[in-house]
Amino acid sequence: MQANEWFRIWFSSPYSDVLYRKHDKAEAAMLVNKLADKLQMPAGSYVLDAACGKGRHSVALAEKGFNTTGVDICAEAIAEAQKNKTENLHFYLHDIRLPFYINYFDYVFNFFTSFGYFKTTREHNDAIRTLAQSLKQNGLLVIDYLNVHYTEGHLKHNETLKLEGIDFNIERWSDEKYFFKRIHVHDTAKGIDETFTEQVEKFSLGDFTDMFSYQGLRVEDVFGDYNLNAYHVKNSPRMIMIAKKIH
Repeated sequence: MQANEWFRIWFSSPYSDVLYRKHDKAEAAMLVNKLADKLQMPAGSYVLDAACGKGRHSVALAEKGFNTTGVDICAEAIAEAQKNKTENLHFYLHDIRLPFYINYFDYVFNFFTSFGYFKTTREHNDAIRTLAQSLKQNGLLVIDYLNVHYTEGHLKHNETLKLEGIDFNIERWSDEKYFFKRIHVHDTAKGIDETFTEQVEKFSLGDFTDMFSYQGLRVEDVFGDYNLNAYHVKNSPRMIMIAKKIH
């Protein structure tokens, strides 16, 4: 748990906001609406948005009438998220590798591949333990992750973008264990050249099933995209897993 972890650095940078601007509140609201309907979530449910970033999914959950808590490791993100705080929407600076509320939430969400960032198996297991422990008995954990098998076949190895006057040169590659994305930023107006690297572990459905089972969670359903179509191991871009806390 070090200050130089890549996700602390990159997601604290204003350039991550620019690069991912297209993933906005409207996109978040669409997915939240679909999941709320699919899961038949009762109004007033207690919901945790784990690794919430600036809270776009948290806001959508709160607007649906759920008592929503968002947590993230990035102080800058939480400071921005706090601007949306309401009676049923709260944010906290928190590392999901550490315990949070115990047996408190009806639903826990982890959106947009906000997992797989840590260096060790123990850290990932600690994070799943936190999410599981925060659920009430029979509560549901929803993790929205990339589909490793699809992503391996659809990597765009080199990409150049100009967004808001800033140049992004992006390289993508993978090895047996991780996907990598190296992001070169050239901001002419500010005279800034910086490089950031994302690293996400290649967790399969089987890997998650094992991690879940150790923490008393059982996979109930898996969807393959944001329209909640059935998961296909090779053709689905996403792996949206629904797991129930059974003990």
